[in-house]
Amino acid sequence: MDRIARMHRIWDTIRDIPKGTVASYGQVAEIAGIARGARQVGYALRQLPDGHDVPWHRVLQMSGKIAFDKDSRPYQEQCKRLMMEDVAVIAGRVDMRKYRWQPDLDELLWKPSSAWDEE
Repeated sequence: MDRIARMHRIWDTIRDIPKGTVASYGQVAEIAGIARGARQVGYALRQLPDGHDVPWHRVLQMSGKIAFDKDSRPYQEQCKRLMMEDVAVIAGRVDMRKYRWQPDLDELLWKPSSAWDEE
């Protein structure tokens, strides 16, 4: 799979994360079928084009920590977006036991493909 196809697969996986839940970089990579791809998820997020519809704010470190520097604008924006979805952010961290997206097999196998949505 080439780099562009991986990025699109990652973005599609992130689009599937429901409001009010979060996923780790590694979890997104695993669901997208990219072995040991947590860093590739970070890369794909940095490559998002202007005007995208990818809910990037739902992706966190495995520990639930926001990856941005506490004093940065992206950190503040991610906290704001998560709190608007009723995800509690305490000291820059989300409780992954409470808010982690846990899709079941049916959701992963039978979800509508984003390609179908375009038809």
